[in-house]
Amino acid sequence: EVPVRVFTEREANYLAVMPVKEKPDMSKFLLCPMPGLIVSLAVEEGQDVSAGETLCVIEAMKMENVLKSEVDGTVAKIHAEPGDSLNVDAVILEFD
Repeated sequence: EVPVRVFTEREANYLAVMPVKEKPDMSKFLLCPMPGLIVSLAVEEGQDVSAGETLCVIEAMKMENVLKSEVDGTVAKIHAEPGDSLNVDAVILEFD
């Protein structure tokens, strides 16, 4: 299997001059994976966290989802607080 994209000559000419948009580096942020309400935060700004440590709990669809750290690091800034309603990909906290 090979993915194939077929263009007209005009589309191919436009594609050749289109800039490639690079995705921003979001590895230093904890993003909300689903729309929900922050129930609790288990960390504070300046706190060192290790991989697997609980960062916060989000309630979505009457279920509580525990978000854990994927990396070791330090919490630089908290952008949300308990009681906040967040959308998908909203920033919850930021790491150093």
